[in-house]
Amino acid sequence: MRVVMIGTGYVGLVSGACFADFGHHVTCVDKDASKIKRLEDGIMPIYEPGLDVLIETNVKAGRLDFSTESGDAIAEADIVFIAVGTPARRGDGHADLTYVYAAAEEIAGYIKDYTVIVTKSTVPVGTGDEVETIIRKTNPDAEFDVASNPEFLREGAAIDDFKRPDRVVVGGHSDRAFASMHELYRPLFLDETPLLKTERRTAELIKYAANAFLATKISFINEISDLCDAVGANVQQVAKGIGLDNRIGSKFLHAGPGYGGSCFPKDTLALSKTAQDYGSPVSIVDTVIEVNDKRKKAMVSRIVKACGGSVEGKTLAILGLTFKPNTDDMRDAPSLVIIPGLQALGAKIRAYDPQGMEEASTMLNDVEFCDDAYHAMMGADIAVILTEWNQFRALNLTRVAETLTTNSLIDLRNIYPLDEVGELDYHSIGRPS
Repeated sequence: MRVVMIGTGYVGLVSGACFADFGHHVTCVDKDASKIKRLEDGIMPIYEPGLDVLIETNVKAGRLDFSTESGDAIAEADIVFIAVGTPARRGDGHADLTYVYAAAEEIAGYIKDYTVIVTKSTVPVGTGDEVETIIRKTNPDAEFDVASNPEFLREGAAIDDFKRPDRVVVGGHSDRAFASMHELYRPLFLDETPLLKTERRTAELIKYAANAFLATKISFINEISDLCDAVGANVQQVAKGIGLDNRIGSKFLHAGPGYGGSCFPKDTLALSKTAQDYGSPVSIVDTVIEVNDKRKKAMVSRIVKACGGSVEGKTLAILGLTFKPNTDDMRDAPSLVIIPGLQALGAKIRAYDPQGMEEASTMLNDVEFCDDAYHAMMGADIAVILTEWNQFRALNLTRVAETLTTNSLIDLRNIYPLDEVGELDYHSIGRPS
């Protein structure tokens, strides 16, 4: 099949490369000429393990190409995906659909034969209806269907998630569109991947509901970790005890400084705003948003307490800046709240992140970025682990204690077993010291 992917952000680029690897011909389109040039030169605009090799392989095989011009590709396409950004709109928190609607209008002008237009971007309920209206108004004679195909990719594991998904969700109103989407995803059905066919609005809501539920699990275990601190219990054992219940499951039950990234913050907010618009508020989701915002701010107080009640004049080594490991994504990362909060209280910051420092340098001020974890700790009073990168899981704790002017390590990800920290003054979350 011939596929066009409008947008070469995280979702569009990973999805396009994977569809090409399935054997389809994919053209990834983006208005950013410099990004397209970098992609043609083999330079990745994002960090995602294995993506560079996947793209190189499929470009060489002639199945994947990049362009700033969509016209010819759309005219020949069987399926066109809209995979542009839908950031939270400033002022009210609604998803900004400007790019989605602009893409729909552009697509409409080039459709020739029957085409399936698919929203891959995360969009509020009813967006597909508006996309259909725009295309029909712009090109009344076009033969097309609009479908919803939400993505469920985890940054850092996106390629494996795409090729070995728990399910594929397709929302639409046409047997012909469902048949095209089934053919597109045919390689997955050899592994008996479930294909859930729904109404279009249902598919749109599934994405938001899934992210809101996962965000709820994170905020839930974070609050339980505070209770563990208060009563002297161990949150990791509590999480294991409830996670072994098949009705609950163990994933997303890891206490930490709060969730961030490209999905959970904006999607929970967008779901809340949509629910308000329809007069059906989602109080649990509203609380999750509030809990997560407070969680990040509370980490500043936790660090200050571990530093003896003040960080004035102290140098802190921050290990990890991105919202999670194996990505360079800084969007809504806890570090963007915690570091300025510490600086406001008089702390000096030295920081290291394996992939996120370039992006972080545009978002954080007065931070000294370092070559590695030990360089960051050199001359620092205390070290704080904010992101659980693998290289931070195997620190030489004796060297850590010797490098810091004190021997204090604040671990906001509970990386180390309590019986392995030795004489280190070690502080974690929801575990008795």
